[in-house]
Amino acid sequence: MKKNTNFGKNTICTHVGELKDEQFKGSISPLYMATSYAFDGVDVKRYPRYFNTPNQLGVSEKIAALEGAEAALLLASGMAAISTSMLAFLERGDHVVLQETLYGGTYNFVKEELEKFGITYTLTKGMDVADFEEAIQANTRLIFIETPSNPLLKLVDIEAVAALAKSYEIRSMIDNTFATPINQNPIALGIDVVVHSATKYLGGHSDILAGAVVGTARDIHRIWDLAKNLGGSLSEFTVWMLERSLKTLNLRVQKQCENAMELAMYLEQHKAVDKVHYPGLLSHPQYQVAQKQMSAFGGMLSFELKEGYGAMEFQRNLELIKSSMSLAGVESTVLSPSQTSHALLSEEERARQGISDRLLRFSVGIEDTSDLIEDINQAIERSKIKKSTKKEVQKSNL
Repeated sequence: MKKNTNFGKNTICTHVGELKDEQFKGSISPLYMATSYAFDGVDVKRYPRYFNTPNQLGVSEKIAALEGAEAALLLASGMAAISTSMLAFLERGDHVVLQETLYGGTYNFVKEELEKFGITYTLTKGMDVADFEEAIQANTRLIFIETPSNPLLKLVDIEAVAALAKSYEIRSMIDNTFATPINQNPIALGIDVVVHSATKYLGGHSDILAGAVVGTARDIHRIWDLAKNLGGSLSEFTVWMLERSLKTLNLRVQKQCENAMELAMYLEQHKAVDKVHYPGLLSHPQYQVAQKQMSAFGGMLSFELKEGYGAMEFQRNLELIKSSMSLAGVESTVLSPSQTSHALLSEEERARQGISDRLLRFSVGIEDTSDLIEDINQAIERSKIKKSTKKEVQKSNL
């Protein structure tokens, strides 16, 4: 039998980490809902908050195999995975380097919480490896990246940043949510710790909330040591639902990538669209980086409407595509980052990151692209901002 990491992606998704139903011989993993387990005469003293129940261990094994890592840990959300992992490797007096553009929740955690622990941070001035090196200080202990970034799909050269971190004996960490383990495997490129919002593609059906972190067994144990005290564990039913979702991860993501590529090319030529952000487009400034480190370019894109079209009006007029807060489900969704994922940032901070009010983040689903295009076109046509005539202006001033 092959090792888990030598299986193909579909085989890993389907079989690795599955639990055997020894009693009834069912074809899927049994769901163990117990919150209390025996402590005497057992090999493992199981306790849900210690992340070692049967379902948690099985799904952790599957995710670790997908990322080509030694071990994984499930947590209650993507932010639980990010915050717990960061704090596990940082202490008072330490410094962390983060890329200039980050998911709004990550940025808000860094901005609002790290200083309480006596931890300082620096955001890079750009996305090149030289920008990261410039930000390193004598007390830097961690470099954190997110590629592709949310929502502008900017890229960081993973291998170059991982090599930089190793040369300074700094731990490296990446948020791999947008790429998924199907399109990008940072461990193979030298990254130490990989985090996911499993709510997104790993879950994929918009019905669970979860996070995951993978790395060496030693690093995962260090994160576990803090996680068990913070209490960010999952219900067993959520874990069981996550395993169900992971079985189709490769199939779902492949279709989403195909659809996203087609739609990105279509939108790039659209008369009402000013700019499209997608790593698979030749026009993307880091297309060569994407070619080097991604096997496919993901199901996420963003685009900016031209002046004269309203982003909120566009969303209100969609009939098939949902205007929705999250992403990565089998259904296509759109949102305005300035109103949702990056609403916690100030207007100046959003402007610095290039997030305008006309920017729309598009999570492409598995629908037929012809239907998605039809919906986009009718919504754009109905989102034209009506210009006031001279008579209307005069009347409004009366």
